[in-house]
Amino acid sequence: MFDVTALGELLIDFAPHSTNDAGYPVLSANPGGAPGNFLAALNKFGRTAAMIGKVGDDMFGRLLLGTLRAAGIETRGIVVDPDQFTTLAFVALDAHGNRDFSFARKPGADTCLRDDELDEALIRQSRVFHFGTLSLTDDPARTATRRAVALAKDAGALISVDPNLRKPLWPDMDKAKAALEWSLKQADIVKISDEEIDFLWGLSPEDGAQRLLNDYGMKLVYATLGPKGCHTANRNGSVTVASPSGIRVVDTTGAGDIFGGSAMSRFLGLNKAPDALSPDELADVTRFACTAASLSTQKHGGISSVPELKEVEARMARG
Repeated sequence: MFDVTALGELLIDFAPHSTNDAGYPVLSANPGGAPGNFLAALNKFGRTAAMIGKVGDDMFGRLLLGTLRAAGIETRGIVVDPDQFTTLAFVALDAHGNRDFSFARKPGADTCLRDDELDEALIRQSRVFHFGTLSLTDDPARTATRRAVALAKDAGALISVDPNLRKPLWPDMDKAKAALEWSLKQADIVKISDEEIDFLWGLSPEDGAQRLLNDYGMKLVYATLGPKGCHTANRNGSVTVASPSGIRVVDTTGAGDIFGGSAMSRFLGLNKAPDALSPDELADVTRFACTAASLSTQKHGGISSVPELKEVEARMARG
């Protein structure tokens, strides 16, 4: 039995760390992909995790598999495809560590996962099934994702969603909105950004969270506020938690995913239904996740930037 199985993209993030004499960026390769980042945080903080996806039978695909295994994540659900290249993402960073993405994904291996390649046992043996909308941009991965969600629901798993909107990967924004809407209607728990709430409905994070609870039947909503923290809500109330101050940000890549995995690890430790958490429990879960995500921005990359538990606890103890 696994705490969480996630389906989606594994990729390499190329981030600039200097510039050569001709003005071109010198890039550093880091393991990434939102579900992988999510699971790395989840596992680092004591929960069991498995991944379903596809990589190429190439140098980067093999490196990613090794990285996940080293992080304690079960990889038997990851297909290695000799006919596709592992997906690559090129990250541009501004002076504050905020990023902009360009993708080599036409197609990338992650979009080529077929529904007959799903490891159904991993899905059926998990407390939570997690996915994002990048696996809905193209078939056959879109069909595979929809089937995986149906299998997880049939098995009684909680469904966790991170919309993870990446506009360059969508042919038009109407299709992106439709995919986000479908995903949200499947979910019990969602981690959604203030920018994604504005994209969908033009609402504030607080109003967006209430819409998700009241109109979508969501049980637990994390509406992240970038460097400001997170607004968290369920039927018992809501809290807004600030991120820790004084963090020197280097790279925000993966911070939202690490927030999600950290929050999930803390939530699962409570052994309660997501709509049964008290406001104090919401605040504790959110503060832990905000701290872990903030600390991760002090390093480059996603999977490789998850802080140690003792680091998170020490920072929380400082208040």
